[in-house]
Parts: sequence; C-alpha cells; structure tokens
Amino acid sequence: MTKSEKALTYFDNSFNCSQSVFGAFAPDMGLTEDDALRIACAFGGGMARQQFTCGAVTGALMVLGLKFGKGFEDEDEKKYDTYAKTISFFEEFKRQNGSVECRQLLDGLDMNNENDKKIIQEQNLFHVKCRKYVEDAVEITETIINKQS
Repeated sequence: MTKSEKALTYFDNSFNCSQSVFGAFAPDMGLTEDDALRIACAFGGGMARQQFTCGAVTGALMVLGLKFGKGFEDEDEKKYDTYAKTISFFEEFKRQNGSVECRQLLDGLDMNNENDKKIIQEQNLFHVKCRKYVEDAVEITETIINKQS
C-alpha cells in the first residue's frame, strides 16, 4: 500500500486530514501509528476545526520536521534547511490547490456555521476536496523527501 493509499484509508475511516497525512509516514519516522494519530489529532480542520492552516498541510509539515528538523545536537543549518523545505511544500501545495488555508480550500465555507456545514455536507466537500488535499500533501512530502535521498 502506498503512503497516499494509507493516508486515504485513515481519512475514509474518520481520521482528520492531519492525522491521515502524518499517520501514513509514522513508521518511517520511528513513531507508532497510534502515537502519530494522537499527535496530529488537534491539527484537524485547520487546527481544532478553526479552519486556519489545512490539516493535510500541518500533517505534512510535522513529517518534514521529524525528518529534517533541528534537534539538540544539530547545527542551525538543519533548521534553515527545514524552513526551505517547508516553503517548497507551501509553494507546491498552493500551486496545486490555490491556498493552504482550510476555509479557502472549502470554498470559504465555515464548518462551524450550521448553514455552511449543511452546504459542505450536501456538496460532499470533505470527500470531494479534502481527500485530494490529503493525497496531494502526501505526494508533495514524498517528493521533498526523495529529493534529499
């Protein structure tokens, strides 16, 4: 099963966008899938359904941080390299989807507003749009990781 397929399996089984992306990479990052799902839980829906940065994006950035980020024994260059990879991720995700903000990605609809939530459900936007964002985030992250190898 590819990481994209794994992420979509999580998503289709009631895990949020962030959990789905981060969880798909967990074994490669030295985390259990359960720990990854718990860590990423608060980032769903643009951080606790506040619709800020897309959960698929935050899940991907957690992967990049774990893979490339600066720890106690590392030089500052690792931090700056991680920032550069993050910027590359943002640029590509925006190129493909127009934004990294959850609300914009859901056509400006507020998932916490009852009328907007009804429209989201009627148009099946979580399935139609968010699944694509999860898949895109995984694929962009894999590309960035593979460039480093």
